[in-house]
Amino acid sequence: MKISYSWLKQFISTDKNPNELSQILTDIGLEVEGIEEIQSVPGGLEGLVIGEVKTCEQHPNADRLRVTTVDVGSVDLLQIVCGAPNVAGGQKVVVATVGTTVYPLKGAPFKINKSKIRGEVSEGMICAEDEIGLGTSHEGIMVLPAEAPIGASAKDFFQIKEDYCLEIGLTPNRADAASHLGVARDLAAYLRQEILIPNVGSFVEGAGQLVSVTVDNKDACKRYSSLSISGVKVAASPEWLQEKLKAIGVRPINNIVDVTNYVLHELGQPLHAFDADTIKGNHIIVRNAQEGEPFVTLDEVERKLSAQDLMICDEEKPLCIAGVFGGLNSGVTETTVNVFLESAYFDAVSVRKSSKRHNLKTDASFRFERGTDPDITVYALKRAALLILEVAGGQISSEISDLYPEPVKPFVFEINTSNVRRLIGKDISDEEIIDIIKALGIHVQEKGSGVWQVAVPPYRVDVTREVDIIEEVLRIYGYNNIEMKQQIKASLNTSAKPDKEVIQNLVAEMLIANGFIEVLSNSLTKLDYVNNENTAVKILNPLSSDLDVMRQNLLFSALEAVAYNQKRRNANLKLFEFGKTYHIIDGVYEEEQQLSLAITGAQQAPQWNQNAQPVSFYHIKAAVDALVKRLNIRDLKMEEVEGSHFSYGLQYVKGQKVFVKFGAVSTDALKKADVNGSVYYAVFSWDVLLKAIRKNKITYKEVAKFPAVKRDLSLLIDQQVSFATLKNIAERTERKLLKSVNVFDVYVGDKLPPNKKSYALSFELQDEGKTLTDKQIDSVIQKLILNFEKEVGAEIRKG
Repeated sequence: MKISYSWLKQFISTDKNPNELSQILTDIGLEVEGIEEIQSVPGGLEGLVIGEVKTCEQHPNADRLRVTTVDVGSVDLLQIVCGAPNVAGGQKVVVATVGTTVYPLKGAPFKINKSKIRGEVSEGMICAEDEIGLGTSHEGIMVLPAEAPIGASAKDFFQIKEDYCLEIGLTPNRADAASHLGVARDLAAYLRQEILIPNVGSFVEGAGQLVSVTVDNKDACKRYSSLSISGVKVAASPEWLQEKLKAIGVRPINNIVDVTNYVLHELGQPLHAFDADTIKGNHIIVRNAQEGEPFVTLDEVERKLSAQDLMICDEEKPLCIAGVFGGLNSGVTETTVNVFLESAYFDAVSVRKSSKRHNLKTDASFRFERGTDPDITVYALKRAALLILEVAGGQISSEISDLYPEPVKPFVFEINTSNVRRLIGKDISDEEIIDIIKALGIHVQEKGSGVWQVAVPPYRVDVTREVDIIEEVLRIYGYNNIEMKQQIKASLNTSAKPDKEVIQNLVAEMLIANGFIEVLSNSLTKLDYVNNENTAVKILNPLSSDLDVMRQNLLFSALEAVAYNQKRRNANLKLFEFGKTYHIIDGVYEEEQQLSLAITGAQQAPQWNQNAQPVSFYHIKAAVDALVKRLNIRDLKMEEVEGSHFSYGLQYVKGQKVFVKFGAVSTDALKKADVNGSVYYAVFSWDVLLKAIRKNKITYKEVAKFPAVKRDLSLLIDQQVSFATLKNIAERTERKLLKSVNVFDVYVGDKLPPNKKSYALSFELQDEGKTLTDKQIDSVIQKLILNFEKEVGAEIRKG
């Protein structure tokens, strides 16, 4: 959610700068994720000054150029070569001095340098309006009024406004803060100030009711306020209104629609403006749709309505999906003269279901489905009507119609201040607790002996219990104001060693020490990423189509992180994540803890003495093997990887369970996540890993006193036989003396029989109690040869 700093200051008087306000908002629960400077003109005209052309003479070497001298208020006049046909002596102009960056309407910004143009020195630029973003004309330079002060900043002369946009990561429970008024309420409570509410005292309603309203479904539409405005002129909004909307990323459309958007973001109350002349029978009916009824929305898509959809209709047809989206022919157009303005309070569940049913997410539905303020509809209507009169003319031509048969009541319950102190952990006085509660707009009535009855306004849909009040007190009082005690009571963990949290920290520290970065991603993902839709855990009420199932793997969480970084030119990545995956197996919900690793890009950036070294399969294998070695896990069987998300790779098996899979991510998976290049990925079953550690006993022994020996074998084998298979055969053949097996040469070519390859293997043998004899060594090698020939049909190559 975006909040304008200058707009916010209309509600609360403060001299705190944007950084200070963002820190306060973050401390009280409205986390500011970013601050962006907004300028009405790109570059803010920084470095541009007002100058006067003193002389203007023909350039000696160019017919279309003039050599001017310009007074910009400095000691010396500036000589500037200008090609504008209208430049003349005595003019007041805008000058970009040397070192200034200019931001034209078209093209990239450029810096003004001292230069020679056709042999004449030029110490700046006399500007046209399109060259500095003040207009579209390029017929000549801007000529300013004679009273323009020489040497003055162009920024001050043109009154360029600056603003800051605060990006707030609004949590779903804080629907009340989805507006400038809502954010200001929290700031006012923290700063103990009054909120400056826009005055609607000049509002005067008309006589009669031009459009009648009937609400058939009073459960889904609990309040419907409306009025009519006649004689408006639809046009572009004035500059101040456009700038307010642009500052928060809203595109201006026309003055009527812009006012409704302005009030929505100002007060948090969605409005809808109808062309009153298109309402058949001058009668609005709020009813449920007919099952299967066709309806074309503003995006020109025909949708089939459900009988559960609440619709705003006239006597002939639906006009819009209540609280969600307008119809194609219901809104204001350039020919609109008379406006019917709606300000309603719709049931959150009804709006949320309709929004999800039709996959429509709008600023209005965002607020309605979380809960708006039922008490603000009439005020918002007056505020919008006065703004429409200001920017579009016309007159209020009807009374306010306000259908509100059963007012929404505040949440009334009791709190005990001793409970507040107990849960917060600090001795806060009753007076301060009550002051904070009142500052939040909550009515408080004493019931005696530290017990108070509170009446929470209905717009605070998240404050319905005593514990919610305690949370409100704590966030306004300040989490940072709760001191840590010298002694902290905690229960001891007596679980069997190794403790899973200790192991997780150990693994994380090792990975970080080796250049990995930990990521934490959302467990919700999209259906396109799941392995098997039949086993997918689907969300009954998803926030969006991209967050509609629980993830079945950590792969796509890693790939999305890779894609995000690649698009920001950060292509060399080593990532890891601890997370859970979710499945339904035979009707039973299951979750599994996993550890994933992902590497991509270059292992080492290019240096003066070497090129960049791209990562490969062996880098992810090295990371996996290092982790296995660090945890001292043994007796792992190596196999070819199984799984559609790998193009190739290996898996280690512990007993009958897969311990880890690793390899190159398949092209299909990379395309789904929009990832470029190769990604190498590993995923550990954390439960299998923990069990392996618990069963393993670490022992220490002296370094062997007797030397190891090495022997080599060259084998001719079938193409499909892997090194992993050969290594398993060797380890089964000699368990005591064989310490390691490595492949140091592979050959495939036309000098070999078809479908054959040559492997050169190195075997390390060692007896830790005595020196090996040639007889022992030859015996082991002969057994290896025999088993290689027997199990995979290997031929021993000699010479």
